Formats: sequence, structure tokens, C-alpha cells
Amino acid sequence: MQLATIIEITAVIFSTIYLFLLVKENIWCWLFGIISSLLSIYLFVEAKLYSESILYGFYVLVGFYGWYTWANPKSDKPLAIKVLGVQFHAIWLVIGFVFAFIIGYIFQHYTDAEKSFIDANTTAFSLIASYLEAHKYLYAWIYWIVINGISIWLYFTQGLSIYAGLMVVYFVMSGVGFWNWRKKYLLQN
Repeated sequence: MQLATIIEITAVIFSTIYLFLLVKENIWCWLFGIISSLLSIYLFVEAKLYSESILYGFYVLVGFYGWYTWANPKSDKPLAIKVLGVQFHAIWLVIGFVFAFIIGYIFQHYTDAEKSFIDANTTAFSLIASYLEAHKYLYAWIYWIVINGISIWLYFTQGLSIYAGLMVVYFVMSGVGFWNWRKKYLLQN
């Protein structure tokens, strides 16, 4: 078995544990997310998905930020699940598409990157969803459902079939995460 395959399998296992613990709101999710992200950076550079490799570097930072945020809520209560209004999501969408266009343009014209604009969109919106997730905004899960659906195709076409399989799991689990967090949100309000 090749080193890249071993790294891909290990990263997928740790990513699956991360997602399972995230849905359960278990703070240890962040440790597994950090480790899987570090392993993933190598894989995405090899697959010429440069925006994804930058994204996974960001995931390492978000992992530490999320861990800190969940461990140090601003009150004595655990961090509550919250929602943002439609106008905030509209702003996030505009920011995401503009950022994705800039990243996609740069990688399309100045590197040998593959599928630059799709890669840039999943990256830009993953950054947004990660921020929303770290602050326990309910609709972060909707962003993830769309991102994971697109990522299934993106990873599969780049020869990362194990990662594409992981995205199928993420796609389904994002729906489960949304459902679970929504029930908790409704109970706390």
C-alpha cells in the first residue's frame, strides 16, 4: 500500500471520528479534526487541489479556535446553538462568491491547479461554515450539506475516492447534525 493511501485512510478515519463527536457536541471533536486536517494537507497538494490544501491548513487553526471557544464559553453555561437572520446569510453568500472568484482566478491563471473555481468555491464556503460551526450557528449544517455534496464529485474526479466516500458520509451526517442541533435549538428556546 502506498504512503498516500495510508495517509488518506488515516485522515478519513480521524475525520469520521471528528464529525461523529461534533454532532454529539463533544469537545474532543476538535482534536480529531486537527489531526485529520494536518494529514489532508499533503493529499490535496499531491492532487493539485491547492485551495483545499489551504483550507485544511485553515481547519487546523479553526480546530484550535473551536476547541478554545467550546472550552471557554462566555457564561457558566455551555455554548448555546444560535441562528442568524436571512440578511446575514445573504451577506455571507456574497462574500463567499467574491472570495471564491478571486481564489479561483488566481489558481486558474498562475498555477497548475485542477478545477480551480469549484475548488475555490468549496474552500470559500467551508471557511464560512467553519466559522459558523465554531460559534454553534445552526445553519452551518446547511452550508456543509451543499459543500459536501459538491466535494463528493470534486474529490472523486481527482482520484481521491476514499475522500469522496468520506464526503458521502459527511453529506449524510450533515443532515443528521442539522436535525440534532435543530431539536436542541428548539428545546433551548
